[in-house]
Amino acid sequence: MDWQTLWLFMAAGWLLNLTPGPDVLYIVSHSLRSGLRAGVVAGLGITAGCFVHIAAAAIGVGALLSASGTAFTVLKWVGAAYLMWMGVRMLLSRPASGAGSTPVISVGQGGAAEPLSKVFLGGFWTNVLNPKVALFFLAFVPQFIAPGTDNKALAFVLLGTLFNVNAIPINIGWAAVATWMARRMDVVQHRLQVLDRVAGALFIGFGLKLALSDRPVP
Repeated sequence: MDWQTLWLFMAAGWLLNLTPGPDVLYIVSHSLRSGLRAGVVAGLGITAGCFVHIAAAAIGVGALLSASGTAFTVLKWVGAAYLMWMGVRMLLSRPASGAGSTPVISVGQGGAAEPLSKVFLGGFWTNVLNPKVALFFLAFVPQFIAPGTDNKALAFVLLGTLFNVNAIPINIGWAAVATWMARRMDVVQHRLQVLDRVAGALFIGFGLKLALSDRPVP
């Protein structure tokens, strides 16, 4: 790959990672609620999930999902159920303090923070259980592999890794912007509940969209 094509690949990756979706919502919601560190960890969990898809596509699992309606449907429903389960949890979440209390909590600076390991795993499974992420890598990355490349699987892994590493600064940027906004809003607890409700509804919407999606034509 020449330098011009490489820069085109990286620029396309940045633009794709700037597009709002379940991953961005996951990072932003955790940054608003628990601060920059939680947002960064959420992004790293999503990145780890992408590496699973890169490896799977390189060994042919992505091609199997693209060719097999049954395999795609099973993973699609599992992923949709997981997204909707996360959404329902957010909708039903309760404030950390007792009912009727309204103490001021600066988002990202206190409150009952979710364990970072749980934040990481949530981001990881949000990506791993979405078959469209596997199909995305299968459709996007090969466009940048030269036809005469001897080891196309290795080239796929290297480009997929570059795409993933390239996305980390964007994910950290989303987390930093969300945290910066939260610290200047002085949001009280009931507004945090509103944030959970909105994020929960969006996750349910993403889950329904995934559940109703058709398998892409190979």
